[in-house]
Amino acid sequence: MTQQHIDNLRAALQFSPENVMLRQLLAEALFNLAQYDNAELEYKEAIKIQSSEELKFGLSKTYYQVKKYSAAKFLLDEVLEKKPTYPPYNLLNAKICLAMDKLKDAKEQYDLAKSQDKSLTDDGFEEQLNQKIKDSGTALSNTDDFDLDALFSSDIEKPVIKFDAVGGMAQVKEEIALKVIHPIKNPEIYKAFGKPIGGGILLYGPPGCGKTLMARATAGEINANFIVVGVNDILDMWIGSSEKNLHQYFDNARQNKPCVIFFDEIDALAASRNDMRNNAGRSVINQFLAELDGIHSSNEGVLVLGATNSPWYLDAAFRRPGRFDRIIFVSPPDYAARLEILNILLKNKPTELIDYPSLAKITEEFSGADLKAVVDRAIESKIPESIRQGKVIPIGMNDLKNAVKLVSPSTKEWFSTAKNYALYSNEGGVYDDILKYLKMVK
Repeated sequence: MTQQHIDNLRAALQFSPENVMLRQLLAEALFNLAQYDNAELEYKEAIKIQSSEELKFGLSKTYYQVKKYSAAKFLLDEVLEKKPTYPPYNLLNAKICLAMDKLKDAKEQYDLAKSQDKSLTDDGFEEQLNQKIKDSGTALSNTDDFDLDALFSSDIEKPVIKFDAVGGMAQVKEEIALKVIHPIKNPEIYKAFGKPIGGGILLYGPPGCGKTLMARATAGEINANFIVVGVNDILDMWIGSSEKNLHQYFDNARQNKPCVIFFDEIDALAASRNDMRNNAGRSVINQFLAELDGIHSSNEGVLVLGATNSPWYLDAAFRRPGRFDRIIFVSPPDYAARLEILNILLKNKPTELIDYPSLAKITEEFSGADLKAVVDRAIESKIPESIRQGKVIPIGMNDLKNAVKLVSPSTKEWFSTAKNYALYSNEGGVYDDILKYLKMVK
């Protein structure tokens, strides 16, 4: 197809702009000449007039060429729902999955395409796929027992830290132990009482107080797999994709139980539906609730941990028994916890004459992150001098005191907001722990 043919097709469309066949021919011609931006426009126009699998496939191919991989995947998934084993669709899906680093899906789709049509074998693509698989840490094997699933556990980790690596938080550890550790270690007792192993725990409190660290340590205590999920891992601009992403993460946890799946900044995914103006956000929340309930798959052996700085923004449905039925306040570290955290932070660091009790006393209201900032500032103050003298100059008490003056407690702003919610929106006493911490109630 030459440029002259394209000009002829454009001229014909001026007389018959609603002719889908002509517009499809033009889009394909533009695609074959690598004029992908123009091809994209023509495919879109054709789909507006009359949508079809063929047009969606063509637009998906075009999106792939211009590296709009999410859009390409979304369209192709629609087509594959009707023809899940059509070789050209499977091959394109394999290429898109490879571009998105979904190596397991890429290999499965490529093998499916080849098994049905040997002429679709693409040596260049196959080499690229194999290399990516090797780079991921697992050599490609042609044997029947090649474990692809092991290759795709990049989202899954096996934490080695335990509760002893988390300073303080005795009450939090005790509550988590009751909900998580004891059921895992004593399954027969819980089974006898009809108590399922798993469930949901919501950790809330000021930022930087160790919610994420506590979640990871919980998985370490029970030797469970651990999956961290952030808002960017779930939310997608395409309708339905966010729900699919959410389901895949839960499915991954169910297939690798015992497993702790941890949702950081969960309020971004589970905000109150009353505050939403679009149906897409509501749909994600409904999917989240369905996954927590285990409507289609059992959540036995799966613990869901959520962390938020703003629990008051969560939809009330998440606090229903069987979902996040334990809501635990993670407060700034008290004196004993600060003492422990400072010892952990300064362990194996070059120090001299550190008065830990005094240091813990002058860092009241500091979060764990604030304490780390203090230690980092002290270290940074010693590096220039160490470089000048050509030897390591240890951190002294004065260095840490000076660093404390440079770091303001980050928890104060959070408590000024939290106090209002605890006083005026405290249905069922869910925020009583905040009032107790502030010594406003006994």
